[in-house]
Amino acid sequence: MPQNAAAGAGPSSLWNGHVKGSRDYGRILAGLSCAGVATFAQLYSTQAVLPLLAADIGVTAAEAALTISLATVGLAATVIPWSFLADRIGRVKAMMWGITAATVLGLLVPMSANFTMLLVLRLLEGMALGGIPAIAIAYLNEEVSKAHAALAAGSYVAGTTLGGLSGRLVAGPVGELWGWRSAALAVSLLATVAAVAFLVLVPRARGFVPARSAGLRSALQTLGAHLRNVRLLAIYAQAFLMMGGFVAVYNYLGFRLSSAPYGLPATVISLIFLAYLSGTVSSRWAAALTTRYGRRNVLLAGLALTMAGLALTLTPSLVLILSGLVVFTGGFFAAHSIGSGWTGAIASTGRAQAASLYNLAYYLGSSLLGWAGGLVFQTWGWDALAGAVMALACLTAATVAVVHSRAESLPA
Repeated sequence: MPQNAAAGAGPSSLWNGHVKGSRDYGRILAGLSCAGVATFAQLYSTQAVLPLLAADIGVTAAEAALTISLATVGLAATVIPWSFLADRIGRVKAMMWGITAATVLGLLVPMSANFTMLLVLRLLEGMALGGIPAIAIAYLNEEVSKAHAALAAGSYVAGTTLGGLSGRLVAGPVGELWGWRSAALAVSLLATVAAVAFLVLVPRARGFVPARSAGLRSALQTLGAHLRNVRLLAIYAQAFLMMGGFVAVYNYLGFRLSSAPYGLPATVISLIFLAYLSGTVSSRWAAALTTRYGRRNVLLAGLALTMAGLALTLTPSLVLILSGLVVFTGGFFAAHSIGSGWTGAIASTGRAQAASLYNLAYYLGSSLLGWAGGLVFQTWGWDALAGAVMALACLTAATVAVVHSRAESLPA
């Protein structure tokens, strides 16, 4: 089987991938869904209790949000190193290492003696979690048949929404009763169970070919080739801008709803994360629609939904705010499922690195824009924050529409 030292490992030319309906196809999706729970429940474990954490430690909303931002900074900083490690030791083994390390660190978070220690542990936890999203999409593209790759990627993204939702739904009520430390511990225990399920379920790789040892120059050439590809750059811009806006909305909506005139308690506020279920549905639905309408058109439709949903949150009505959040979340995950899967289709070589750059952009957006949104919110209020995120969505849509033609995103 051929080696590709410059671009990393590639699948065997004799392997066509598992097809939808096969036993191992189901095990791959179930295993990666469990990995999604373990990853995203931990990554955003403090988000549902940010107001409680801020009040307990005595920090501002933006400072409390650093527990999210530093975790995503750590993830962003390590997605590329994890991808090169996975080229050497295998996708499954690298994911196993990352998920195990992150689970151990997550169990230490509730024991933080002070705010600084908490931030350090969250940073390290994020660095360990970089081994999952950096590799999962490359693993799917190698192990699943091309005919079902987009649907499989959509199913994986749907699993990540359930992961993020489960962590927040556990953290909110537990935090209300026993504080944010107990909430963090409960989420870490949930992640531990999910991590064990992943280790049991995920089948051995059949399409992976180990890469020969490549030096720094070769690695930079692989990354440079992706960064010179304007089609990939447009997808990376989409990841950066929209993930940043998405995290900002969820970071600070809880502060809005906990203050007058709403005054909602943490347990009730945690229920807003049920809106993630719309993303669970829309990510699979969007992936299925690509076979008829093409990736570009479906991605743009997802961005349009995010803007429509945000417009509803500008009203004072709690019902309309929550309805808008559901629409916004569904649109975001529809666009994300298309973008994350599209990187593997555009990159003919170095797919793990292409996916890692997507994740780098995605989590840098989460870290930088998710935190900066707090400055906007504290200074000018919710309307300004929602308007800023709508502007990011418009910029994203314009970038995708200009760079990607209708024809190139349609199925063959």
